[in-house]
Amino acid sequence: MPGPPEGELLLSLLVRFVLGPLVRVLYRPRVEGVENVPGHGPVLLAANHRAALDTGVITFTTPRKVRFLGKAEYFTGKGLKGRFIARSLDALGYVPVERGNAQAGLAALEAGRKVLEDGGVFAIYPEGTRSLDGRLHRGHTGVAALALSTGAKVVPVALFGTEGLQPDGARIPRPAKIRVRFGAPLDFSRYEGMESASAIRRSVTDEIMYAILELSGQEYVDSYHKRPDDKSA
Repeated sequence: MPGPPEGELLLSLLVRFVLGPLVRVLYRPRVEGVENVPGHGPVLLAANHRAALDTGVITFTTPRKVRFLGKAEYFTGKGLKGRFIARSLDALGYVPVERGNAQAGLAALEAGRKVLEDGGVFAIYPEGTRSLDGRLHRGHTGVAALALSTGAKVVPVALFGTEGLQPDGARIPRPAKIRVRFGAPLDFSRYEGMESASAIRRSVTDEIMYAILELSGQEYVDSYHKRPDDKSA
């Protein structure tokens, strides 16, 4: 199987061996339990979501390349600038997915499933959006669907302090005390072949959320988080 184009390989090396160490020196994130991330095979990172920069923090503190979802339009820019942005996002681990339509949720799950079936690491925020009140909210069952359909080990992740990196109104990241805790992998192989049962997906999701809760110590709210601009019931 051919490797990535030379330009993409160079960007990946730049991100991991130059930008990553620079971020670690500037922000000095405290990382705990990184040995809990399996060194090979499919891994699903399930994290609490406190800030827009959570994705970058996970990228630079995880020993393996992590894939995330990214808006497809970010990958379609024209000219040298557009190609550079697209390749940079790929080097950072983003997977392009269309959003804003009825099939968006299914497309997101399919993108994550492909990463895991290829033996990669995929990160997801089960709450669906970042928490604006600092509490941990009920998880959506997509995280369970991915775990059950791929057999991936689920590693719960707790982020601390990332909301202080770029407060509302700040244009550039600020110094903040950041901590990342990786929990012990969760194995749901006992539910093999049962992923179509909604009760099983709910149970698995709740178990994952409880593992995140134990790591983060946040107050838990047994309802989905809604942003102020979300008018849905």
